[in-house]
Amino acid sequence: MSHPHFLVIPYPILGHMNPLLQFSQVLVQHGCKITFLITEFNQKRMKNTIEHLGTQVKFVELPDGLDPEDDRSDQPKVILSLRNTVPSKLHNLIKDINALDGDDSKITCLVVSKNMGWALEVGHKLGIKGALLWPASATSLASFESIPSLIHDKIIDSETGKN
Repeated sequence: MSHPHFLVIPYPILGHMNPLLQFSQVLVQHGCKITFLITEFNQKRMKNTIEHLGTQVKFVELPDGLDPEDDRSDQPKVILSLRNTVPSKLHNLIKDINALDGDDSKITCLVVSKNMGWALEVGHKLGIKGALLWPASATSLASFESIPSLIHDKIIDSETGKN
């Protein structure tokens, strides 16, 4: 019987990548195969970490759609770029991985940072189940989940984010 193969897709900031990487290492200890998706930009920044992990976790890169000089601290710009750039590339990446020989090559589950939830749609179209993971505090998740209600109740403006 083959081992589960997880494709882990964190939002590309350290506060999401580090916890999902630690979670991936726990899955490895339980016999799971892990492929960890990072942006090409972050692959360069995490070179030492990637080398330190050796073959425990396989890293794959995709472009984030931003130019090298773009400010990656501009989160709305990053989110929009990822949403517009990555889905089709992710679809092809999964198909390529699943085309490799052996049952252990096929991705059986996606683990995705909540704010990258659109990646589950890509997996669903390919018949792969997935789960959302929120690596930050419960308080920040509650705040995140409250935004639609705050907009609906006109406590904050959907365009400006101000009250």
